[in-house]
This record gives sequence, structure tokens and C-alpha cells, in this order.
Amino acid sequence: MNIDEMFEGVLSGNRRHLAKAITLIESKREEDFKDSLKLLDKLVPYSGNSIRIGITGTPGVGKSTFIESFGLYLISKGYKVAVLAVDPSSQKTGGSILGDKTRMEELSRSDKAFIRPSPSGDTLGGVARKTREAMIACEAAGYDAILVETVGVGQSEVAVADMVDIFTLLLLPNSGDELQGIKRGVMELSDVILVNKAEDDNLEKAKLAKSQIENALMMFSHREDGWNIPVILTSGLKGFGFEDYFNALMNYFDLMKKTGLLVTRRDSQYISWMWSMVDDYIKSKIHNNKDMKNLISECQKNIISKKSSPFSVAEILIDNLKNIFN
Repeated sequence: MNIDEMFEGVLSGNRRHLAKAITLIESKREEDFKDSLKLLDKLVPYSGNSIRIGITGTPGVGKSTFIESFGLYLISKGYKVAVLAVDPSSQKTGGSILGDKTRMEELSRSDKAFIRPSPSGDTLGGVARKTREAMIACEAAGYDAILVETVGVGQSEVAVADMVDIFTLLLLPNSGDELQGIKRGVMELSDVILVNKAEDDNLEKAKLAKSQIENALMMFSHREDGWNIPVILTSGLKGFGFEDYFNALMNYFDLMKKTGLLVTRRDSQYISWMWSMVDDYIKSKIHNNKDMKNLISECQKNIISKKSSPFSVAEILIDNLKNIFN
């Protein structure tokens, strides 16, 4: 399938073509990288017409169950939903389970949904290496609600917040007792906080957690956009709290559009995306160049044997970059 055929297929909403396009975009092969740039150049003018929602949370909070149920809720309201679900990769083998598509079985059967599980690889922040680009392809294919599920609350959730319009944090009903263990930065990045699994015996615990989280938020400085972070009780299992969450999303999205924040945020994200692409291209050129591979191997041996310092080796590698960009 050539680039033009893939482009036309994506624009027509063909899910097979969209899947192939994302596979091309995620490829680490240098020739695929160049083709993916051509494809993305053609797709970008047809993107940007969705609401982009990042969803994160501690392991066990029920992200996949929540996303499936909320995705079906959005479809019932007339949205086409794309889920970019990120699975943690093994640092030893690079493999990942990629189980979100099987866990979201009911959602995956809908012709109004597209689910793409991708390995996180060595990328920080619980996002896949090419999540931004996959998002562009999904938007061009007509999906107007993009849900980005991350691995969990990690060391760099800034990466997620930097590519979506609204950042949602899911917490467990007992989170009120564990606020000290939740990074303040993640709380401050959040636009909406959900206390999930607020069902059955957990309901009273969830109400208490909601009150404690709201009290904690009062100690934060006021946001420049004037938005007060809502704390909402939800249950992905029971489908509880979705209307409140949806209304919060729409209210904040409307606020961003009225104040111009949406345009400003997305412009900033595109600049960040540009530098991300530059970094990827440089790394691709380095790791696909035979001479550089040999030099890197030699340099690493010298560091381990204490013959060279990491600083002097870095200088050697930088000096040799000109050899692969001529």
C-alpha cells in the first residue's frame, strides 16, 4: 500500500488503513520514518477536530474498565471514539502484553470505536513513542474523541499533559488516606480528578476520599485559567458518574475555547512535537549508521572499563555526528 492509498483510506475512516498507518508511524526503520513524515504532512490539515483526553491513574484503579464504559457512553452521545492504550514494555526484551484490546472487548466491537494498544518502549511518562502522531491519524480518520490511556502515575506525566486538551487523574476510594503518596505535580497537572470504583461497599470510602482530596486541592495555588478542579465519584463497572464527568469535560473545553487557551495550548504542543520529531530523527540516524553503532559500542566499553568518562565520550559522539548528516 503506497502513501496516497493509505492517506485516502485513513480519510475515509477505514480502520484497517488507519491501523496500517499507525504501524508505519511507529516503525523505527529509517525508510519508514521518511514515509511516515510524508503521510503525516498530508494528514495534519485534516486533524485537530477532536477533544483530546489523557487518562492516568495508579495501577489497579480500573482505567481500562472505566475507559471502555466511558467510551461506550460517548458513542451513545454521537461521538466516534479512538482509544490509544499504552502497555508497559519490558526493559529487558522490549515486549509488552498489549492486552487493552482484549480487556475492552465490548468497545472494540463497535464500528464507532478504534482501539490501538501500543508498547511504551523506553519512553518516559507512560506514553508510547508515537502517541502524538497516532492521535493525528485518528483525528484525520474522523474520530472526535481521543482517549489516551497511560501506564500509570509515573515519573513524567508531563509528557501526557503536553499532548492532550484535558488531563484526568483516576484515584481509588482509599486515596484520601494516601494523599502523601500521590505526587503533588500530578495533582496540579490534572484538570479533572475522578474517584473511581465508587460502588457498593466502596461508596462511603469514596465520598470520604472525595472530601479529603477537595481539601488538599484548596491548598494549591489558584490556576491562571480560573478553573477549579472538580472531584467526581465514578464507577467504570456500574457506569456511574459519567454524566458529571462528561459535563466537566465540556465545561472546561468550552472555557479553553472562549479564553483562547485551547489554541495556545495546541500551538505549544505542536512546537513540542516538532522537537520530538527532531530528536527521533537524530536518534534514528545514529542507531541506523553502521560506523556510529561501532563507535557507540567502543565508547560504552571504555566507560565501563573506566578508560573514558561519560563526558568525554559524549563529546566524541557529538563530534562524529557530522559524518552521518553530510
